[in-house]
Amino acid sequence: MKKFEDTGILAARILMPVLFIVAGWGKIADYTGTQQYMQSMGVPGALLPLTILLEFGGGIAIIFGLLTRTTAIFTAGFTLLTALLFHTHFAEGMNSLMFMKNMTIAGGYLLLFFTGPGAFSIDHALNKKW
Repeated sequence: MKKFEDTGILAARILMPVLFIVAGWGKIADYTGTQQYMQSMGVPGALLPLTILLEFGGGIAIIFGLLTRTTAIFTAGFTLLTALLFHTHFAEGMNSLMFMKNMTIAGGYLLLFFTGPGAFSIDHALNKKW
């Protein structure tokens, strides 16, 4: 199994951030609407550029294995925070599903944080530990 590990990590690094890249691009495309939604949920709209950077930029970084551990831990924290801020109205059926989805995603990013980017990554090519 060890010989397939780096290929499996690469596949995970490609699959995991797709949701974030698409979401980040959507926030760019509807910047004002997203900012208004954030503010309606009690989140300062001024945080939108950081959200876009993490979702879109961080997603691209994860795919290429650049700053993988740092990006993974920030993404895990962001995903947990998002679950707590936006998906705790469990009386609405979809919110409990979204909450669990976020917990699952955060778990995947925590696993990536601890395992690292694998051999097929920019981090590995640059021999970075962190």
